[in-house]
Amino acid sequence: MRLGLNIGYYGTAIADNFTLIDRAEQLGYDSVWTAEAYGSDALTPLAYVAARTSRIGVGSAVFQMPARTPAMTAMTAATLDEMSGGRFRLGLGVSGPQVVEGWHGRPFGKPLAVTREYVSIVRAILAREAPVEFDGEYHQLPYRGEGALGLGKPLKIMMRPRADLPIYLAAIGPRNVELTAEIADGWLPIFFSPERSRETYTGLLEAGFARSGDPNKADRFDIAPTVNALVTDDLEGGRLQMKPQIALYLGGMGAKGRNFYNDLARRYGYEQEAETIQDLYLAGKKMEATMAVPDELVDEVCLVGPGERIRDRLEAWREAGIGTLIIGTSDPHTLDVIAEYVG
Repeated sequence: MRLGLNIGYYGTAIADNFTLIDRAEQLGYDSVWTAEAYGSDALTPLAYVAARTSRIGVGSAVFQMPARTPAMTAMTAATLDEMSGGRFRLGLGVSGPQVVEGWHGRPFGKPLAVTREYVSIVRAILAREAPVEFDGEYHQLPYRGEGALGLGKPLKIMMRPRADLPIYLAAIGPRNVELTAEIADGWLPIFFSPERSRETYTGLLEAGFARSGDPNKADRFDIAPTVNALVTDDLEGGRLQMKPQIALYLGGMGAKGRNFYNDLARRYGYEQEAETIQDLYLAGKKMEATMAVPDELVDEVCLVGPGERIRDRLEAWREAGIGTLIIGTSDPHTLDVIAEYVG
């Protein structure tokens, strides 16, 4: 099981994050990841991280698909990979309706179809076998729709990218997870519960592997969850530090009935708790929503507590088949302890 570091969204603390990044590279962490929503982008910090490091891999967790055309994403991935000496991992996510339509001004569409088309085009560009032509429901190359001049021509990327540059997908819903196993090289789950992985995900992953047509797909596929972590002797206080993000996602990252994170908590068996958190959050009662997050859920999806407790919990993650355990933390001591136990 490899280790990664997720530094989250870029902010004013990027210099402080470099203390973590440098430490992670020294400890032998495999990769560092950053993200975007509707604030900072993920590309610029990743380029900065790649320039400041020499060995550790750099990954997007995630680039938002509605924010870039597939061609722009392929160009960006190829450039970052070339400039970092082959260290880039491309993580993609379709995002949610509130961001897609409210921020990027695009129709949300059918996530499965959007994702399949997008990844197909990116792979075709990276493969560089022929000028790219694609006629899909959401993407056409060359574009021949309304307003087209009819002058577009199939093109081939000018540089020579790594054709097997790994593509990861962030997926939560059952059909999205199945699609990820079929068309991607890795999966970036959030709020992953290792104890529930067999009942919740194993069948979906196996179905996707079978549809891929690659008999060895499962052996190469990288399950790479981000898990928030904190080594502390104050278990109650540590749990409390984990709860605001869980409350934000379950309560505020999506409208009522269209919150994929809330749906996930319900599938884990926290139906009433998920409903309560969402109702409180949407009513503006964020503190009450945070306090409504059950300790049991925190313990399932986070690594928190004394070092010995985390050491014992890591075994569950190993048994769940995790390839890359991406640690979300701002605490160097936590990086040290987890590296010791995993190494």
